[in-house]
Amino acid sequence: MSETKKTDADVTAAPDEREILLRVEGLQKHFPIRKGVLQRQVGAVKAVDGIDFEVRKGETLGVVGESGCGKSTMGRVITRLQEPTGGSIHFEGQDITRLNAAGMRPLRRDIQMIFQDPYGSLNPRHTIGGIVSAPFRLQGVEPEGGVKKEVQRLLELVGLSPEHYNRYPHEFSGGQRQRIGIARALALKPKLVVADEPVSALDVSIQAQVVNLMDDLQEELGLTYVIIAHDLSVVRHVSDRIAVMYLGKIVELADRTSLYEAPMHPYTKALMSAVPVPDPKRRGAKSERILLRGDVPSPISPPSGCRFHTRCWKATEICRTTEPQLVELRPGQRVACHHPENFADQAPQDTVLLSVAREAAELVAEEVLAESAATSAAVAAVAAGTAGDTDAEAAGEAADTATQPEAEVAADVEATAAKTGPGARTAPAAPLRTGEATTEAEADRQDPTDK
Repeated sequence: MSETKKTDADVTAAPDEREILLRVEGLQKHFPIRKGVLQRQVGAVKAVDGIDFEVRKGETLGVVGESGCGKSTMGRVITRLQEPTGGSIHFEGQDITRLNAAGMRPLRRDIQMIFQDPYGSLNPRHTIGGIVSAPFRLQGVEPEGGVKKEVQRLLELVGLSPEHYNRYPHEFSGGQRQRIGIARALALKPKLVVADEPVSALDVSIQAQVVNLMDDLQEELGLTYVIIAHDLSVVRHVSDRIAVMYLGKIVELADRTSLYEAPMHPYTKALMSAVPVPDPKRRGAKSERILLRGDVPSPISPPSGCRFHTRCWKATEICRTTEPQLVELRPGQRVACHHPENFADQAPQDTVLLSVAREAAELVAEEVLAESAATSAAVAAVAAGTAGDTDAEAAGEAADTATQPEAEVAADVEATAAKTGPGARTAPAAPLRTGEATTEAEADRQDPTDK
């Protein structure tokens, strides 16, 4: 991938001075579970369960997390392709949470989406010209110079030949199809583009081309992006700020530099440890990757309190009972954690780890535990206890090794004394058979004829 176009200076250049384009508060999306003849609701899949964030004009917000954490659902809800269960969505100060289809139609020009699957998002029965010109037809817009000329300009803008106007999707590769999807999303010159994993289905070389194309288009057209991805390298390349999601919640929201250099949430730290570092000097070095215990809990019945406490090596009783709020601990860095990394403990009164945390700590490297112990009294106590147990075991093994030869020598002496001492018992001689010589002299005195 080419050199990052966005520098750290661009990221930290007073983003709060920009006007807020999109504001999301308490957003929820629950999918009901129905059973029986009457189809009564017996539960719900809490895909998105109360998230808050804002996106400012001209910036790129990256959203990362494991598969199934609710990233794609969140993208579909903020573009109103799916109805939210709760919360509010404000676009340019207007509440669009409950707008019907007719009310949303004028806003579709300003909010567009790039879908994840470049193979399934294009109608195979339509030509490329028909696909890219669909927004003009649906919105009743007649571009200057005609629709065909504008479509050919868009194709050229995304790196395709204008001669592809009459071709069909099956004639293109995956990267070219994703470029067609980008051209369709940019047709009406939107203000906000939500890209749902735009490069996950592409190979690495094509990923770089598409990501760089999106960067160039943002600079040229002044676009605002919400990019959903699970590839942390891609997100770091294109994003100004990054939101980390886990089981329907945002656990950390920070600018790119702060998040990658000093993550605060343990889950974020585990994600960062999984990013490979292309450094030949580290070949053969011990990996500090954090392995998380178990699987992500079910969104049907998420854990109480902090949703990460079932897999966290710092979890205490307050993590199990009280849900942490997303608060700003440093300028521009918000985190939802009672015992954050790289910051003072927010619940220092809890000094006893949960049993699941002790089990999770067994999979964490000692270097990581040492760092966590600096900001968590509970982890420090366990680390000290583990060190004491290790020292005691080492001392015991050394004592056993030192005393073992003496014991063996004493046992050999006792065994020898038992065999040769005054009280030793001797085994009775076996009776001689008839004709058997008792000594060599008697054998010599025997008659030669007997021999």
